[in-house]
Amino acid sequence: MGLRKKKQRKATGTDELQASRPATVAGEDWAVELRGVRRQYGRGSGAVHALRGMDLALPRGSFTAVMGPSGSGKSTFLQCAAGLDRPTDGTVRLGGTEITGMSENKLTALRRTRLGFVFQAFNLLPSLTVEQNVLLPMRLAGHRPDRRAAAEMLSRVGLGDKGRRRPGQLSGGQQQRVAIARALVTSPDVVFADEPTGALDTTTATEILGLLRSAVDNMGATVVMVTHDPAAAAWADRTLFLADGSIADRLERASAARIAERMTALTAAPAAYAGVAA
Repeated sequence: MGLRKKKQRKATGTDELQASRPATVAGEDWAVELRGVRRQYGRGSGAVHALRGMDLALPRGSFTAVMGPSGSGKSTFLQCAAGLDRPTDGTVRLGGTEITGMSENKLTALRRTRLGFVFQAFNLLPSLTVEQNVLLPMRLAGHRPDRRAAAEMLSRVGLGDKGRRRPGQLSGGQQQRVAIARALVTSPDVVFADEPTGALDTTTATEILGLLRSAVDNMGATVVMVTHDPAAAAWADRTLFLADGSIADRLERASAARIAERMTALTAAPAAYAGVAA
């Protein structure tokens, strides 16, 4: 099921969120920028070098998959790029805004209004209805809940008639659809997805990946997805391969077979990945 472009509507919570965003630099096309990003945990001989001077720029309206062997730095990359962890050195920009030196309060506000998150475990609140879960980012940001936007997004992910239900009344695939609707309802600069199909069967995973692909193609969303599955990565515009805290390779519009072949080569490489964060 595809996602269609939004129709114009009266000013609501989503419009307030858009208006609250600072203007970006003219001609700036990057949704995510990392420049010289290094993340080290600990000191001395016991230090863990999770990221080693990463340089990366991802364009707006693109779908990027991030893969790598266990211990390659995938999780640390996602956390630093999304403002969930602070790099030891370097700068991170999201939607043209540098976040590296932001206070924790400002970072929290930015994550609530300008970023969307989709996790393997869904992370829905069981006491809230489906509609209330989708509206949660607006409530947390202090904006008026836009029920029309929530209904519209739920319809786009195929759950237009499920707004009054609780998450526990839905299947795993339906719960992940709710999570995607919640991530997209505020039209964020970037949606970060961490193993979004890891807990789903193959058929349901394909449906979820189709929704993420459609969000990019039809809504102009930017998706950055960490995955271990070559079939999932094949839905992306590009696949980045991490090894030892650095970008080891990248493939553009590659097939699942080609991605799997590259992953096999990385995993079999003689370089040791011990002491690097997952």
